[in-house]
Parts: sequence; C-alpha cells; structure tokens
Amino acid sequence: MQDKAKIVKVKKNPHGEITDVMMEDGNVYSINDAIMMAKDNSIENVNVGRSKNGKEYLRSNPNGFTNDNLDNLSTF
Repeated sequence: MQDKAKIVKVKKNPHGEITDVMMEDGNVYSINDAIMMAKDNSIENVNVGRSKNGKEYLRSNPNGFTNDNLDNLSTF
C-alpha cells in the first residue's frame, strides 16, 4: 500500500482562494488535481466539500485544531 500524500503549503490567488497545493515531497498540484486526488483517497487528512453554488473545494478533516487547516498553512 502506498503512503498518502500530505499537503504542507498552499498557493492562493489575490482573493485568498487556494489555487495550488505543495505536498511533503515537494510536488505541486493544482487545486483541481488535488481535489481529484482527495476523491481517490490519495491525500491524508482532507476531504472534498461542495459549496452552495455546487463548486467543489478541498478542506481539512475536522480534528479540533486550526493550525492544520488548509487556509492556515504556509504559502509558497
């Protein structure tokens, strides 16, 4: 079984929306690719949500901590 990837940094657009994610191994993926990876259960501690307008987004699994939320990760 292959280890799951872990998101360690994010890139945001001027509106504060996450556009890309960086994994622990240094690989960078677009948010759309990361959403597909999360659906395939290839990324640890994240899931895919759906906004009221139907747009899918990546979010951290709830765990009672805020420091590991995607919006709180370091940017690159």
